[in-house]
Amino acid sequence: MSYEPNSKETMELIQKLVSIPSPSGNTEKVIEFVEDFFKNLGVDTCRNRKGGLIATLKGKNNTKHRMLTAHVDTLGAMVKEIKSNGRLRLDLIGGFAWNSIEGEYCEIETASGKIYTGTILMHQQSVHVYKEAKTAERNQQNIEVRIDEKVTNADEVRALGIEVGDFVSFDPRVQITESGYIKSRHLDDKASVAILMKTIEYIVKNQIKLPYTTHFLISNNEEIGYGGNSNITPETVEYLAVDMGAMGDGQSTDEYTVSICVKDASGPYNMKLRKHLVELAKQHQIDYQLDIYPYYGSDASAAIRSGFDIVHGLIGPGIDSSHAFERTHISSIQNTEKLVYAYLLSENITG
Repeated sequence: MSYEPNSKETMELIQKLVSIPSPSGNTEKVIEFVEDFFKNLGVDTCRNRKGGLIATLKGKNNTKHRMLTAHVDTLGAMVKEIKSNGRLRLDLIGGFAWNSIEGEYCEIETASGKIYTGTILMHQQSVHVYKEAKTAERNQQNIEVRIDEKVTNADEVRALGIEVGDFVSFDPRVQITESGYIKSRHLDDKASVAILMKTIEYIVKNQIKLPYTTHFLISNNEEIGYGGNSNITPETVEYLAVDMGAMGDGQSTDEYTVSICVKDASGPYNMKLRKHLVELAKQHQIDYQLDIYPYYGSDASAAIRSGFDIVHGLIGPGIDSSHAFERTHISSIQNTEKLVYAYLLSENITG
């Protein structure tokens, strides 16, 4: 059966996902959202102890399994210190630069669940007061959160219920343009999560039987290195991570094709599986690029590092300005959806 995904619906689902705060370590709300989506389809799901979600579609062959993964956890921060001026010092969650969040609106979630809003600013922000406003280093010492409450000291902040260890999430500022782009924080990797969700929806609604029993791990700790390194069944032969393609100087990945990663910082991905993915793309006229991501690791590489005897691969939509002000195009979403679907229905399994 040919597959023409409704990628506009996928973009709308991405918009919903990125609007749910979910920094690594605080992903319950977005996991519940995905879980409810699958339950409404009648898909079997379970949670692992780390809080991730596993959905399973039974296939014709139950002796060999496939696993696909995408992650809902995002970059974020924690309150490191309540400063004497009533502002907050942050500690980052995930790998990104301080300057990428300067000026961003944020939310602080207390241990009791109360939400406060704020803005991430340089301490030396005002050019009318600080000579070094333009040149001061953007770092943990200088960047702080201005809370949208009447607070002038640490005691007044604590009276709100804010304390060290509270999670801080960033405003995604998501927009879908008429020209087909979606720009937002956290497209890494909620774009891929939406792709898996909509692909599963299509398979279930059209009563398509997959050739192999397939597990879909919605992981929630990828940004800190260990989201997909467990709950892999002994029958699992292939493990495909669906995660963002990295763009920049010297990269072939773009915002319009599906990126097939041949190597990242962990080393090469399985050559047989990569060749299989390329052959599927050619067979189904799916636009793709092969690429190497120099400073990157995935849930698939985490699984390999944990000792699992699996064949691993990595594909995903091309994302511009990763871990900052991200953007991709509907055509990249669509090409990724098509390759995921073609892979799920492909009969030959490597390993």
